Amino acid sequence: MLNALQIVTTVIVGVMVGVEFSVAFVINPILNALPEDSAQLGHAHGGRMLGAVMPVWYVGSLVLVAVWATVGRHHDGAGLVVIAGALLLLSVAMSILLLVPINNRNKTWTPENRPEDWKRQLKRWERLHYVRVAVIIAAFALLATALT
Repeated sequence: MLNALQIVTTVIVGVMVGVEFSVAFVINPILNALPEDSAQLGHAHGGRMLGAVMPVWYVGSLVLVAVWATVGRHHDGAGLVVIAGALLLLSVAMSILLLVPINNRNKTWTPENRPEDWKRQLKRWERLHYVRVAVIIAAFALLATALT
């Protein structure tokens, strides 16, 4: 049972890391290279689409890690799992407090109603997202290490 939980949790967190890494280093650079209106519309659509899925993924990953930490508390690597959980909790807090407010504004923008500083706001989101990606990569690395 514990082995299955460990593998499922690590895979789910790993795929989440892959998606967020892709957003940071593939999707956003592609969108940013488009003409202004297209770039902004692409960011808004991405914000709506991923904004609907990622909260479930982040919280679900955190819950799975918490279950792993609880069930596996007497096994090797338990400390690494607890630290990974703390990092995922940090990523959720960062999301709620810093990234989601920007995304909630961004996903409603159109070329007709976007604020003058829309690019500055998206750049701030991107910088914060880089930090969040680093945090979840560290959590994933700890989970993978805890498996060994």
